[in-house]
Amino acid sequence: MRLQDFDTLTFDCYGTLIDWETGIFNGLRPLLDKVQRTLSRDDVLEAHARHESGQQKYTPGMRYRDLLPIVYKRMAEEWGCPVTVEECAAYGRSVRDWPAFPDSAEALRYLKQHYKLVILSNVDNDSFAHSQAKLGITFDAVFTAEDIGSYKPSMRNFDYMLEKLATMGVRKDRILHTAESMFHDHRPAKDAGLASCWIYRRHAQEGFGATMHPGTLPPYDFRFNSMGDLAGAHRGG
Repeated sequence: MRLQDFDTLTFDCYGTLIDWETGIFNGLRPLLDKVQRTLSRDDVLEAHARHESGQQKYTPGMRYRDLLPIVYKRMAEEWGCPVTVEECAAYGRSVRDWPAFPDSAEALRYLKQHYKLVILSNVDNDSFAHSQAKLGITFDAVFTAEDIGSYKPSMRNFDYMLEKLATMGVRKDRILHTAESMFHDHRPAKDAGLASCWIYRRHAQEGFGATMHPGTLPPYDFRFNSMGDLAGAHRGG
């Protein structure tokens, strides 16, 4: 199997193209300033993963920018910190400030010369518009949780994407799903019969950070530590 065997790259955005762990941690600083205990960065990210995943399970149709304030509130309760409605709402708006990884925009510009580029993300459309501006390209299609009414790892999201891409003439065997999260993306991608490429942004760190532990790691077809490495591998043939 070669990267050149595919004509469409479908991407998770947050954690793969956008540095959501930095964005999450920075967005939570007002809350962390109130916490009366020592928490490591990974303690914070893992708590976020628990509350985010649970909230997505119980309110799958809620927009991400409206779901994040509830995550903020649940974390504040876990850590015994009083917060206001506005503090929670401000966190929901913080996605627009989450930074792109330094290599994402350049890699995407290169890859767009060779592939259709598609987003499948657990985000709302307004928040994604700010992220897309940071990435500096126009994607060939964007499928969000707001569009679909559920959150990955639900198979509904992958079924929806594949159905819509088929109307664009994209064949499933020509799609390479490209993502960081084993939990949100690689397991359901394999269940959907897709080839996958792991962008292992956390390769120098232990654990799974802001994503839930996937249990047994699902198989994947390619692995790179960054988007820059993926683009470089394609250049090398």
